[in-house]
Amino acid sequence: MSNIISLLPEHVANQIAAGEVVQRPASVVKELLENAIDAGATQIKLIVKDAGKTQIQVIDNGSGMSPFDARMCFERHATSKIKSADDLFTLHTKGFRGEALASIAAVAQVELRTKQNSDTVGQLIEIEGGKFVQQSECQCADGTSFSIKNLFYNIPARRNFLKEDKTELQHIIDEFERVALPHYNIHFIMYSNNNEIYNLPPSGLIKRIMSLFSSTMNQKLVPIEQTTDVVKITGYVGKPETTKKKRGDQYFFVNNRFIKSPYLNHAVYEAYRELIAHDSHPAWYLFLEVDTKNIDINIHPTKTEIKFIDDKTIYALLHSSVKRALGKANVGPSLDFDSEMSFNIDANTSNRIIEPPKIQYNTDYNPFKSQNYKPVETELEKSNKKNWETLYDGFKNNPEELMDVPLENQIEGQGELRNETITYKVFQISGKYIVTAFNNDIVLVDQQRAHERILYEHFLSSKEQKPISTQRVLFPVHIELSTNDFVLMQNLGAEFKLLGFEIEPFGKNNIVVNGTPAELGEFNAQQMIEGVLENYKLNLLDKKMDIHDNLCRALAKNTCIKYGKDLVEAEMQMIISHLLNCSDPLYSPNGKPVMMEVSQEETEKFFKR
Repeated sequence: MSNIISLLPEHVANQIAAGEVVQRPASVVKELLENAIDAGATQIKLIVKDAGKTQIQVIDNGSGMSPFDARMCFERHATSKIKSADDLFTLHTKGFRGEALASIAAVAQVELRTKQNSDTVGQLIEIEGGKFVQQSECQCADGTSFSIKNLFYNIPARRNFLKEDKTELQHIIDEFERVALPHYNIHFIMYSNNNEIYNLPPSGLIKRIMSLFSSTMNQKLVPIEQTTDVVKITGYVGKPETTKKKRGDQYFFVNNRFIKSPYLNHAVYEAYRELIAHDSHPAWYLFLEVDTKNIDINIHPTKTEIKFIDDKTIYALLHSSVKRALGKANVGPSLDFDSEMSFNIDANTSNRIIEPPKIQYNTDYNPFKSQNYKPVETELEKSNKKNWETLYDGFKNNPEELMDVPLENQIEGQGELRNETITYKVFQISGKYIVTAFNNDIVLVDQQRAHERILYEHFLSSKEQKPISTQRVLFPVHIELSTNDFVLMQNLGAEFKLLGFEIEPFGKNNIVVNGTPAELGEFNAQQMIEGVLENYKLNLLDKKMDIHDNLCRALAKNTCIKYGKDLVEAEMQMIISHLLNCSDPLYSPNGKPVMMEVSQEETEKFFKR
């Protein structure tokens, strides 16, 4: 029998290894940024074109490499970080395996320019698809410049799995933020298709958070600082009232390395218990400093998972630290230390004679004297007294008078009945449900889900029929967004216009709202836009759907009436009427039931027990 096992060719082995390290353009960005930090750079510039598919370039002013090191760095398992297995537990650098550059070079066209401060000229190295092309001297600045072109050009199947540019760019921004956030002492700059996305000069942590996410973040966060022999915990957590429906802005860093840890997430959520709703998610930016001997970071190819020797102690300390910080924030007074803590005295009162206030009272008032006072009744009060017996006519137990058209006929396609104006006998309970009757059956309608279904189908029709009309606002509303939300807003601009919004960019990460859907009336434009974007991203986590469909769901979710709103009879009748004209009145856009029907047989069976 012939032998069937053989060694893989080196270029194939490198491509297989690249599958673990280089999953998408964002993976390349992460590895190159971390290498620049390890090189001691104080300024790092990231340039991407076509969301990294065409080019990724990282330029730093770090230590640079010698001619020998420049060539060796592309060899598999070539590293300056470790010499023995014991060094894996004393790591203070980002990269250490020596796989990243070899993997990147195996699936792209790479150009490296590097120069040490002591050298007269730099080194230029070109590699294509893992094959060495040339090494020569060149003129370049001190530091290193990596240019990665045409990622996955030699593996078309892998390239076809990449998402559209806006999605890949958001992943790149995520990786950039995870690297730039803990290293706030480094100047980071990012360009996408020649547009400046970030320019982050060296600063403090809170300033870096504000630069990356929002200039108002300092008002939404609570500081944390806890030092023990096991772990040092610093950073910020969001106030309970600033939670969101989507998991976002949740960052853990261990020794300045971004990690993902459901175990630590649980510790933070437990600290928020009874402070936030069960489906809400707080923000946090937490930094843990742990002795490198007590952690193992070599358990995942992307190094985003870590094992702790004493994980239960770290869990308890993290939980107590967050809970203590939230407690101080809730009970502590709010002081403005930028204002002068003194009495405001008018400077012009120095020569003015201060007079005591004069007290005026009625000298003829006698509390013991009888008053012949009779309140005047209004015409409405007189009418109500005469007709008080008719106030409960709507609740008489006569099902035939409550509803003339059966529910099943309304729902199952009687078009001529759908277009008629029908009056329903309705009332509201608990500020949540509308109660009516259909052919001897009792029907409870969830008012929020019903209105959400009505709005969703109305917004959905704007693409096939005609765009929703826009009402210009008297004062344009300026909104500052995070970089990811700003990029998403630009991609959704045409869809927002169909739905009646008039929005345009206004500087870096800022938009201005000049018009809103006329049908929605008055509302807080900033809360609306932020809520729609949040729900849009939340929908992306659950399933892949059409962009217009997703945006209509998000807009309906944010504009529908909410639980607790008291409705007048005309509003309830309108909801029932419009709901029965929907294509699917039984379920909300996310598939939850809208109404519950209790038949007459079920009612009679219950009372006969």
